[in-house]
Amino acid sequence: MKIKKGDTVLVISGDDKGKTGKVLKVFPNKNRVIVEGVNFIKKHTRQTKRAQKGGIIEKEGTVNVSNLVISCPKCSNTTKTTHRTITGEGEGKARRVRICRHCGEII
Repeated sequence: MKIKKGDTVLVISGDDKGKTGKVLKVFPNKNRVIVEGVNFIKKHTRQTKRAQKGGIIEKEGTVNVSNLVISCPKCSNTTKTTHRTITGEGEGKARRVRICRHCGEII
């Protein structure tokens, strides 16, 4: 899955087309993510204790990954990502990072 928690994404299809938001939670086995401010659902809750009230709660629902595209934080364009292996200076370990195809910045 190319989208990770904390990424800024743009919705490219569906009812919330054109909205941007930050990824709050990722479900890789279902190919779905929760995006801040996108795809609100209403959940009806019952009063369980005297202190807890019942009512209708609005919260974010999941969005399919195919309906999202990553937005680069530096050039603020929507982009596909490429991967590059970078070696650490002190550790000597190589790590794989995502790179913006437009500006070359690490995402």
